Amino acid sequence: MQKNIVTFTEEMSLVEAMKIMIQKKVSGGPFINDKNEVIGVISEGDCVKQISDSRYYNMPMSDVSVGSKMSRNVQSIKTDENVFDVANKFLHFKRRRFPVIKDGKLVGLLSQKTLMKVALESTGNHWKK
Repeated sequence: MQKNIVTFTEEMSLVEAMKIMIQKKVSGGPFINDKNEVIGVISEGDCVKQISDSRYYNMPMSDVSVGSKMSRNVQSIKTDENVFDVANKFLHFKRRRFPVIKDGKLVGLLSQKTLMKVALESTGNHWKK
């Protein structure tokens, strides 16, 4: 699980979020409120769609907030979920990463790549680590 997470705020401009994603080499991330609760996620796809819309309709992107483009229907995983359930969530929801939540707060991100590493490192019939 990745604990050093790039997060965004609703008020942030989409242009600023895109610059952060490029600089930090991430393809998206969660939006958190002042209580460290996940309220949405933004992805490269959300940004590319806005680029396309802005250019097509000749609208400046400088006025667009991340909050207006983020997905608010956030699927997450809990710290005590097992590898099999998490793998099924990746397949079912077709996500590249999930926020990891403990007691309602963001504690990390889990990517498909990290899940593969855990699966390869696990031993025995139970896959428990």
